Amino acid sequence: MHSTDLTVGAVVDLDGRFLMVQERAMGREVFSQPGGHIESGETPEAAVVRETLEETGCVVECGELIGIYLWIHPQTRQQFLRIIYAANYISCDETQPLDDSIIARRWATLPEIAARRPLLRSPVVLRCVEDYMAGRRESDALLTGMLPLQHNVHRVLATADLV
Repeated sequence: MHSTDLTVGAVVDLDGRFLMVQERAMGREVFSQPGGHIESGETPEAAVVRETLEETGCVVECGELIGIYLWIHPQTRQQFLRIIYAANYISCDETQPLDDSIIARRWATLPEIAARRPLLRSPVVLRCVEDYMAGRRESDALLTGMLPLQHNVHRVLATADLV
């Protein structure tokens, strides 16, 4: 049984364009939403704000929970559990250095993201934007009683949508 990689991600919509990162991951260049691991003692919402700033230089406010998604890598069978929030764009510092693995910040429309399907980090990238556009929002109560999430991965997994 493989361990589960628990991460958060932000869907940042600015006038129909979504904030993306072009990054090096899994031995190739891929596109994804800003996001990453939750640090010890950090809430998922705080992790969304921190990771977005570190990866893009953009300041956001964490909004509603869109969903919890599970993707299993077809070759390695590694499980990726991603908690996705809508995030409200506040500002962006174009001069801020980005995390080492980040090549660039990008803005893309839903059709542009869909056209990059072979270059997406996982199918979750497109799915959560589609869910956001469809108006899907989950109650924050979904995660109530599960903090810290790192110690309750099995409970979070039980609520996830398999992608």
